[in-house]
Amino acid sequence: MNSPTPARHPAAPGAVPFGVRLFAGLLGIAKPTPQRWDDIGAGLNVGDEPMRRLVDWMSATGTKQTRPIFDRILTQGLAAVPDAPEPLREFFGEFESTPEWLDLDLVRRGQRALRRGGADGTYIARDVSLLGGYRFSSFNKTLLRTGVLEKGSNKRFAETLQWALDVSAEGGLEPLGVGYQATIRVRLIHEYVRRHVAAMPDWRGDEWGLPVNQTDMAATLVGALIAPPAGGLGMGMALPPNELDAIAHLTRYVGWLMGVHDEWLPRSFRDAVRVLYHTLGALSAPDESSKQLAVPMADDPLQWHYRGLTGLRRRIARAQHLSLTSGFLGPQAMRELGLPAYVLPWYPILRTPVNLLRSAAALVLPGGLDRAAARGRREQEMFMRTMMGAQDTTIGASAHVMQVA
Repeated sequence: MNSPTPARHPAAPGAVPFGVRLFAGLLGIAKPTPQRWDDIGAGLNVGDEPMRRLVDWMSATGTKQTRPIFDRILTQGLAAVPDAPEPLREFFGEFESTPEWLDLDLVRRGQRALRRGGADGTYIARDVSLLGGYRFSSFNKTLLRTGVLEKGSNKRFAETLQWALDVSAEGGLEPLGVGYQATIRVRLIHEYVRRHVAAMPDWRGDEWGLPVNQTDMAATLVGALIAPPAGGLGMGMALPPNELDAIAHLTRYVGWLMGVHDEWLPRSFRDAVRVLYHTLGALSAPDESSKQLAVPMADDPLQWHYRGLTGLRRRIARAQHLSLTSGFLGPQAMRELGLPAYVLPWYPILRTPVNLLRSAAALVLPGGLDRAAARGRREQEMFMRTMMGAQDTTIGASAHVMQVA
C-alpha cells in the first residue's frame, strides 16, 4: 500500500480483548510483523475504489435517476437491464459474478452453523461484539457523526441483525440472494457515509484517517461473523473445526461483496482470528464516546416488546444481557463502557449445560444439524420481534439523508 498513515495509528500494537488474545495464543498466532503493522496503518486511509467510482457517477448524473436502475440490477440481475449505463455494468459485472475461489457448498455449511447459534449466538453478537466494540473510540468517531444517537442503538442493532439474518438465510448468498443484496446495499451506504463524514468540518482526516476504511471494515466484519460462534464455544455451543472454517469462508465472500480487499479476509478460522487480533491492536483506546454509546444500549431491553408481565420481563432482560457482557468482557471493560463493574454472569452459567446438550444432540443424531439450524433461526427471528415489535428494520432506512445527490 502507498497510502499515508494517519496519526491515530500507534507505533506498536495496543491491547486487544482478552478473548481474542486467548484464541490467538491457543492457535499460535504471533503479533503482526513490522511490514504488516505498516500495512494495517495504511489501510486506515483506504476506502472502496469501485464503489467510489460508481457513486461519483451516480451523484454527477443524479441519484434520483440512477438509484432505481441500481436497485433493479441488484434485485433482478444485470441481464434484466440490457441498456444499463456503463458504470453500473462495470460494477455489477465484477461483483454479481462469483469469484473463482468461492465454494458455495462451504458457504451453505457456514450459514447453517450461524443459524444453529440461535438466540445465544445473537446475544453474543449484540452484548459482546457490538457493545464491546464501543471501547474502540476510532469506530465511534464515525458512528456519532452519522446520527446514531438520534436513531438509537436498538434500531442500529436491529438493522445489523437483519443484515446478518439475510446473510445466513438459506440461499441468502446464492446469486441475487437476499444476503447478496443486503451486503451490496450496506456497501453503498458505506460510501455515502465516507463522503458525508469526511466532508464535515470537524473531521480530522490526517489524525483519524478515512471513515469506514479497510482496516476498520476488516475488524468489524470478522468481529461480526466470527466472534459470535467463537464466543459461543465458551457457552457450550460446540462447533467442530470444519464448521468454523466454513464460517470463515462465508466471511471471506461477504467481505469481498462488501468491498474489503482480499488481503484482509480470512482463509480459515485460524486466519480469521489472526485478522481480528492484528487489526484490533490498531484501534484507539476507549474515551467518553464509549460510554455515550454503550450506556443507552445496555438500557435498550427496558423498551423491548413482551406480551405479558412487560415491566418484569424487561428488567430481567436487562440483567440477563448485562450478565453476558460482564461475563465475556470483564470488570475493566465494563468500567470503560460506563456499565456496572461486576455483574454475576448468571445467564452464561445457566445456558452452558443447555447448549452442550443441544450441541451433542445436533452432532450425533441423524438430521440433528438441520433441526438445530431451523430451531436457531426461529429463536433469532423471535428475538428480532422482541426488540422491534412492528417497527421497520429495513437496512439503511435512516441513511437517506446522506444519499441526496
